[in-house]
Amino acid sequence: MTFEAGKAVAADGTAIAYQSAGAGIPLVLLAGQSNTHRWWDSARADFETAGYRTITLDWRGTGASDKPDEPYSTRGFAADVVAVLDEAGIERAQVYGTSMGGRVAQWLAADFPERVGALVLGCTSPGGAHAIERDRSVRQALAQADREAANRYLLELMYTPGWLAAHQGPYYVVGDPEMPAYAKGRHLTASGKHDAWDVLPAIAAPTLVVHGTDDMFNPAANAPLIAERIPGARMVLIEGARHAYFDEFRDVAGPVVLDFLGEH
Repeated sequence: MTFEAGKAVAADGTAIAYQSAGAGIPLVLLAGQSNTHRWWDSARADFETAGYRTITLDWRGTGASDKPDEPYSTRGFAADVVAVLDEAGIERAQVYGTSMGGRVAQWLAADFPERVGALVLGCTSPGGAHAIERDRSVRQALAQADREAANRYLLELMYTPGWLAAHQGPYYVVGDPEMPAYAKGRHLTASGKHDAWDVLPAIAAPTLVVHGTDDMFNPAANAPLIAERIPGARMVLIEGARHAYFDEFRDVAGPVVLDFLGEH
């Protein structure tokens, strides 16, 4: 995939790598926890073909970005996104965040409303006491000592069995393989401590909430919580989809998101 790479400098001096491709309306695509811009490899071109300039980034701790060993937060990640927008010369953009990227997008829309046009929140959670957590059995399977089995289970949380049987990978939604262990821990903590419940009603951006009905990694029950909390938000549930709905169900999810963005 061809894109223009750059580096932004966050307020604390951390270098944040970003990637820009296409021409047209700026669209920021935010990846999941412990992942780089490659999370969007399959779907990115669909937005560029539709007339968007896509902007992605490598979260601090991943990819070509700096990896400071200090606390991270989803609110801090949102400030990193703003640093990227500043460096790229973008005053206002459409924003599509998935998984942890959706958590970050909530803060982006709440803290920097002037920078966000339409907002899409995919397979994400409001965090805090109101969120619906994944089942204990899911947590235990992901934490098991047999890492090969745990990684296979993670793939099964992302994709349906039929998809996995037909697609041998590589899979770019299961984490940055070069990420230091300490940074993975920092990401896990940042995502786990996310709680934007109190600020969701203040989000003024037109909002679409998207979720797969069969998502057990981040339960689909979180989608209506967010949609009911953000004024005027819409919700679309993709039948049979798991966590990586934007990849496996790209032919369904892509048009849904593009139609929504096209209205705004």
